[in-house]
Amino acid sequence: MTEDRIRAHVFVSGTVQGVRYRASTRDAAREHGVAGWVRNLDDGRVEAVFEGPKGPVEAMIEWCHTGSRMASVDDVGVSYEDPTGQSGFQVRW
Repeated sequence: MTEDRIRAHVFVSGTVQGVRYRASTRDAAREHGVAGWVRNLDDGRVEAVFEGPKGPVEAMIEWCHTGSRMASVDDVGVSYEDPTGQSGFQVRW
């Protein structure tokens, strides 16, 4: 792993469930070469973890502010954690 590898834990609120937000997040993460996962939460938010080089991870955080075409994002909360060596990107159920 490179020194600039970071891990961001993200919570997105708004109209983000039932609007292809998770699938779009997966597609965008794969395009950016970012590892991690995304899932819906029972409270209506979406939770995601992005891990990879700093630039692509920060690009994914920015992407979350808009999300899928039908989403309406109210807030994006981010905390940074130590990278765990995550590989691939998946939608969790």
